[in-house]
Amino acid sequence: MSEPDDVGTFTKSEMMIVAAARALEGQHVCFVGVGLPNIAVNLAKRSVAPDLELVYEAGVYGARPARLPLSIGDPTIVTGSTAVVSMVELFGYYLQRGLIDVGFLGAAQIDRFGNINTTVIGDYEHPTTRLPGSGGACEIAINAREVFVIMRQSKRSFVETIDFRTSPGNLGGAEQAERIRREGGWLGRGPSIVVTDLGIYRFGDTGEMRLDSLHPGATVDQVRDTIGWDVAVATDLADTPPPTAEELRLIREELDPGGVYTT
Repeated sequence: MSEPDDVGTFTKSEMMIVAAARALEGQHVCFVGVGLPNIAVNLAKRSVAPDLELVYEAGVYGARPARLPLSIGDPTIVTGSTAVVSMVELFGYYLQRGLIDVGFLGAAQIDRFGNINTTVIGDYEHPTTRLPGSGGACEIAINAREVFVIMRQSKRSFVETIDFRTSPGNLGGAEQAERIRREGGWLGRGPSIVVTDLGIYRFGDTGEMRLDSLHPGATVDQVRDTIGWDVAVATDLADTPPPTAEELRLIREELDPGGVYTT
């Protein structure tokens, strides 16, 4: 595990994971994306949301993993689950029927309106980096009732213009997004929360991201230095409560003892 940052006895990544998990309190059905969403959602299941139903793209509904799954196809997500179906059935009968409360996604790039890129960095035909692509993320983004995003913050990832729109957020703004969702029959309301290693963002009436809470040790100047646009800041900017001893124990001893997600 990485050494804690000088914000106390926890790392920035641990703070980010804890803040993301807490956001799931009160939610019921969550479609789990690959990467960081995996540990955040499993922490929520062990802390603030014990009754949360975890849905994995491989075809598992109501997953109860005994350990942190290594991937969306890890056999541990099957044991004790409510149902195991084909991917076609999972997407058609659950996601596309509007039965998913939250889609929890990661991203390589995100813009001010919550549009996500997980496809390429650079020109599509001749990319600098070719990323994993959409998988089920685009379907999740438009059909889950709301979308949460977790990702580390930098000017490379929080950009004015993403290189490829893999998963739509609020498109070019709230008005355009509302019209296209209505015309396209999309079931979801789009992005609600973005959690990073510096703070928590929500979306205002314009559909644009707004910094609502600052993590311990982070500053607004740091936020502005690691984001590709002039980010809006809430007038009543909150301080994110630090992790509890139990939240840190769950991460360090049960979920990620090797520090895969917290380094």
